Amino acid sequence: MAHTDYNVWLDRGHFDDAERVYQEHLSKLKSGGASCCADRSSCKAAQNSVVAGTSECKLVARVDTLEKENREFRKLTDELRSAITSLTNRLAALEKGSGSESKAAAPTQPSPAAKKEEKSEEPADDDDFDLFGSGDEAADEDAERVREERLKAYNEKKAKKPVVVAKSNIILDVKPWDDETDMAKLEECVRSIEMDGLLWGASKLVPLAYGIRKLQISCVVEDDKVSTDDLEERIVAFEDYIQSMDIAAFNKI
Repeated sequence: MAHTDYNVWLDRGHFDDAERVYQEHLSKLKSGGASCCADRSSCKAAQNSVVAGTSECKLVARVDTLEKENREFRKLTDELRSAITSLTNRLAALEKGSGSESKAAAPTQPSPAAKKEEKSEEPADDDDFDLFGSGDEAADEDAERVREERLKAYNEKKAKKPVVVAKSNIILDVKPWDDETDMAKLEECVRSIEMDGLLWGASKLVPLAYGIRKLQISCVVEDDKVSTDDLEERIVAFEDYIQSMDIAAFNKI
């Protein structure tokens, strides 16, 4: 039996089913992609609308805030303007009142021309009308005598009153050159200074450093007669013993 080749597609039904499933799958993918794109665009549009709405709300809120601040500023400006106007009116009223009071309080002084007219109207001869002129002169003499007696008594009382002399208590620090300076001789030189209104008091030696001591001496001076500058000049004149002088204390008596 001769061998014969047959080209027979026995599984074609399976291939048709597979192609159909594949085409359905492709159609689903296309429809799903379009819907996804539409959803994405709609979401983006909604997002843009939300952003725009939020910006608009913020802008409206900002405008409302500015309007409120503007109203408050206008109110404050009006209050300040009314306060300034009230103060200006009060100041003007006070100035007007003070001006009128000063004019009312100022005594009216007669002018020189009026004084001259009054003098010219006086009678030239007063002897005919001065019937009691002698009595007035006697009263004037008594008043003058009493005034002189009182003035004399006041001067006598003032002369007897003791005069208060201004005095000061001064403590001086007198410093020597070194530790070999004779402090007794230094104090003797200081106390040898004599001035009208100067009275020397107690003294003591105060240690300084390195065996050096200073002379601390007190004195009472009359302010009108003794000057501290003159006293210092006389003290430092003993330059063989004294290096410098300082005022440690100055008190009024």
